[in-house]
Amino acid sequence: MTAELLRRVVATGLGLGLAPYAPGTAGSLGGLLLAWLVGSQGGAGMLLGGTCLVAALGTWAASSAERLFGREDPPCVVVDEIAGQIVSLLYLPLTLRSLLCGFLLFRLLDITKPFPIRWLERLPGGAGIMADDLLAGAYANVLLRAISSGLGDGWISA
Repeated sequence: MTAELLRRVVATGLGLGLAPYAPGTAGSLGGLLLAWLVGSQGGAGMLLGGTCLVAALGTWAASSAERLFGREDPPCVVVDEIAGQIVSLLYLPLTLRSLLCGFLLFRLLDITKPFPIRWLERLPGGAGIMADDLLAGAYANVLLRAISSGLGDGWISA
């Protein structure tokens, strides 16, 4: 496999970004599945390591994505959504409720881009493509923790 093909495969999240409708949502669903698989089998430490790996590979792949796909921050590049979605679930119980709420919060924040998420898109190349989604994931994680705390810690574990 050539380096360019590997960058395309990573950038598009193994092809999830080629979905004809809502490729970002498709990428987020891939991140949800990956978080559940890795987190439930390997635990929180393994999920954190996997997140770092996805973020590093994603930045590498996204750095040339604009040239590869002929436009700025191409919609088919969803490795950023995969990484951000995983961040939204770090160190949380991976229950159906947390997965669903983490998905919804991440998508809302990724789409609306509250400050300074939108600002991070201005970073050059792969850093800008990845950074805004990683911060949206961190915001979603904090919000999910706050909601869980307000409703009682057992709420998220149910």
